[in-house]
Amino acid sequence: MKNASAEEEQERPNEETVSEALLTKQGAPLVEVVIEISRGSFIKRGFTSHIDFVSPIPCPFNYGSIPAYIGLEGDLLDAVVLGPRLKRGTRVEVKAWGAIGMTDRGMYDDKLICSDYPLSTGQRRLVLGFFHFYAWAKGIINFARGQHGENKCEGWVAPAAAIQRATPRRPDWRGSAIRF
Repeated sequence: MKNASAEEEQERPNEETVSEALLTKQGAPLVEVVIEISRGSFIKRGFTSHIDFVSPIPCPFNYGSIPAYIGLEGDLLDAVVLGPRLKRGTRVEVKAWGAIGMTDRGMYDDKLICSDYPLSTGQRRLVLGFFHFYAWAKGIINFARGQHGENKCEGWVAPAAAIQRATPRRPDWRGSAIRF
């Protein structure tokens, strides 16, 4: 897990300070995503296929990870893939048009937002609204599990910055040391 340097400790950008032009000015990086949760699924699974929880509402997006990178919380870098439902285990190469910053139990984590096409304003609002709701719901789940720490959606960040904060995955990586 990367430790934040003094430069990284500065205030994270929020949805009001990150313009759409900034999110895409360096172009959208192409990433490989492995789908862990299909759009419409009620079951939240992680990298090891272990069931994390069963949701009362279906996931509105395909949710997965980028096997080449480890996020700041020590697990694979998360990614959302917009578009039609993709089968669990599907590998797709897709562009990351933005990222959402999340804090879960006090740990910051980026989630790349991917699509074949640039995101519309409506898609950006939908994704941001979902992650605000998800942070609230995850706070309730964490409380029920006796896990402490702040949960919140930090807003939009540039995808290149999210990838830069991540660590390339080493061949001997066997999963996060943090229990989710």
